[in-house]
Amino acid sequence: MNNADDSTVLVVEDESFVRMIAADMLEESGFRVLEAPDASVALELLKQHQIAVVFTDINMPGPIDGLELARIVTETCPQVKVIVTSGKQWLGPEDLPDHSVFLPKPYRAAQLTQLIEEQTGDAD
Repeated sequence: MNNADDSTVLVVEDESFVRMIAADMLEESGFRVLEAPDASVALELLKQHQIAVVFTDINMPGPIDGLELARIVTETCPQVKVIVTSGKQWLGPEDLPDHSVFLPKPYRAAQLTQLIEEQTGDAD
């Protein structure tokens, strides 16, 4: 897998400033980034684009929070990796859907980038 879409990351975060910072971090590291303010928009983008990783906050407005979004993505798009983040709660592997990982806030750009590279198999 070496096409451009292999490095597309969907950042799902309701706080626009936090979403913008995460997107900037990832773009500076060479990833293509799509942004969604909530799970509903994220699910639409997943239908329209080939996405390698969904990076989602847990706490979001609307009927679907980030944890439920992670479950939906892992069930309907098993090839898409999921990274869940939160500054308000800590999740262990048993709290997450299969093949998803947790990154606590605050995180550094290097942590996020490394985790995405590990998830997509680009880390050597």
